[in-house]
Amino acid sequence: MDKSVLIPVSQGTEEMEAVIIIDLLRRAGLNVKIAGDNDIITCSRRVRLLPDIFIDDIDPDDEFDIIIFPGGATGAKNLMENNYLESITRAHASRGKLIGAICAAPLILDHYRILNKDSKITSHRSVKVQLMKYDYCDDEVVVDGNIITSHGAGTAIQFALRIIEMVINKSKSDAIARDIMLI
Repeated sequence: MDKSVLIPVSQGTEEMEAVIIIDLLRRAGLNVKIAGDNDIITCSRRVRLLPDIFIDDIDPDDEFDIIIFPGGATGAKNLMENNYLESITRAHASRGKLIGAICAAPLILDHYRILNKDSKITSHRSVKVQLMKYDYCDDEVVVDGNIITSHGAGTAIQFALRIIEMVINKSKSDAIARDIMLI
């Protein structure tokens, strides 16, 4: 299994969301590539992450099974402003590939014009009003076609496990949940 995941991060990314997602997906055996806009990413609570690659060095011909955007208001805003990442994400979406966004990150999908007006999504309550033009739902994790969204740091484990279920299978997701003593 060589399933690949791209997780873009930027200054101000919410570290719990990034690290929980990265950790659980790697436990599941997924090939997770962390792409940053700097060599050291200082997250929203001053935790520092070392990306595997610069966003601008991602090969535009690389294909990923899923691109996942952690939230954090500042991190999401910074990622929204990256035109190269927008191009990669739009090409990914046009191929019908999976895209995940948690917390404030669904704003990135809105900004990149990935969502349809009837897309069913959720987000952190702080950005809910900005996303009400879609089919907004208050569920902790929402899947609509190839888009998966979630509330925030408090739902990051459920979000990551649902991604594992979608990319691999439910058996693997359940095994990870047992391994971390969630169930």
